[in-house]
Amino acid sequence: MANVGILGKHADLGDSLGMKEPKQTFWNLAPDELVRATLERQQGRLASNGALAIETGTFTGRSPKDRFIVKDQITQDHVWWGDINLAMSPAHFDGLYRKMMAYVEGKELFVRDAYACASAAYRMNLRVVTEYPWSNLFAHNMFLRPDASELVDFLPEWHIICLPSFLANPEEDGTRQSNFAVINFSEKKILIGGTGYTGEIKKGIFSALNFILPHHRQVLSMHCSANIGHTGDTAVFFGLSGTGKTTLSSDPNRKLIGDDEHGWSQNEVFNFEGGCYAKTIDLSEEKEPQIFQAIKPGALLENIFFSEGSNHVNYADGSITENTRVSYPIFHIENIARPSVGTAPKNIFFLTADAFGVLPPISLLTKAQAMYHFMSGYTAKVAGTEVGITEPTTTFSAGFGAAFLPLHPAKYAQLLGEKLEGTEIRVWLINTGWTGGSYGTGSRMKLSYTRAMITAALEGALDEVPFETLPVFNLSVPMSCPGVPSTLLNPRNTWENKSEYDATAERLAEKFIVNFKKFEAGTAQEILAAAPALVS
Repeated sequence: MANVGILGKHADLGDSLGMKEPKQTFWNLAPDELVRATLERQQGRLASNGALAIETGTFTGRSPKDRFIVKDQITQDHVWWGDINLAMSPAHFDGLYRKMMAYVEGKELFVRDAYACASAAYRMNLRVVTEYPWSNLFAHNMFLRPDASELVDFLPEWHIICLPSFLANPEEDGTRQSNFAVINFSEKKILIGGTGYTGEIKKGIFSALNFILPHHRQVLSMHCSANIGHTGDTAVFFGLSGTGKTTLSSDPNRKLIGDDEHGWSQNEVFNFEGGCYAKTIDLSEEKEPQIFQAIKPGALLENIFFSEGSNHVNYADGSITENTRVSYPIFHIENIARPSVGTAPKNIFFLTADAFGVLPPISLLTKAQAMYHFMSGYTAKVAGTEVGITEPTTTFSAGFGAAFLPLHPAKYAQLLGEKLEGTEIRVWLINTGWTGGSYGTGSRMKLSYTRAMITAALEGALDEVPFETLPVFNLSVPMSCPGVPSTLLNPRNTWENKSEYDATAERLAEKFIVNFKKFEAGTAQEILAAAPALVS
């Protein structure tokens, strides 16, 4: 086997993985080398901005129904098994793994040594083995990067093996179909096959950390973005893809800690990643300058189209998918925290895209309401973020990221409550969705208004403003906010037909209550009492 690149003394895939002899193995190639390798294999094109553009194939989003966790002694009594966390037997994993290790014989492989968790106390070393050079570029962009001296003695704790062209046999391998993503906590391995969607790589490690950190280290793992102000105040933004985590945390007046995945230990918030994975549909420099300017050499564009006859990206074209993406290392943004660590948060924002147009654009939550809404995780999935989602669809996703939570949601809510107890941390519910009516009738909340409300919360401009409590959801809403028309703050005022708003609010409240029934057993009465109160 021919090896190329920077190898440490533990760099032997045959010994560590039981892998058959690849044709050639490329270790820790620089981004420009990975771009060149992609172009040479005719797997991508260079855009005019210098970024590499590729297509991920059949899958342009995650496939949650094909994500498995191996059920064994470590996981069987602790994982929240069900529709989200699907079980795979150790025997099926072993068989699938042997097939993948045999499959690589005679093929080229690209290997990346990296790590997760910017806090030294929680660092997790990773070795990512990929079939395609652009998948390896994604790993370079998204994970934290050891320096050359660290690579010499680099010893991986977890392995990620990504072979998009390898197809499982469902009858033999225990999968639903030919694509899969499988996490094995005993073996500390993640297997990905049958899909080229790069997001499966990062979400695999996120899912692993969502088990390890809360269960073993009492660290709250969070599907959130985070930034830090000039005075050292940290803010975190929870929300599913498409609700504005990346956009709203990219604030020129605040340093970015990270855009998607973080841990909250006793005294700090730290990034799991070393990069950003932003949506690009309808991207413009005017609306999102930091993201737009970060798309340059080294960035990886996924499933975009070019303007006809050119290599200029047409960000408005969603012909392949609405879930067009770009990954780039976090240092492509100038205004970042170094290292990617902040203090415990002063403000927490729950972002929801309310397709009913019922929830206010900003409201202040009590501790009990914060835990309730955290466990509910209400939003609308935005087109393209998952297979089969073609328009906004209301959903409840515990922790604003249930697809990545191996433990029962109450575990994460309990940790959140413990961290809020006895503090002055403020938790805000932000509706980035619809106003003036439901989806199809109302309009999407203007980004400029959402930014103004968040800025007001961060700067304390709402501290002396009078609040009113709205019926049904019992949310505390400011009666004025700098830069925002006061009529927008109470959503009922934005509806032409007030009785229709009232009826819609009741319907949405019923959905909350029905969804929460699965959490009632073992949930504290304080949290249950924070549920919406039906009027009729």
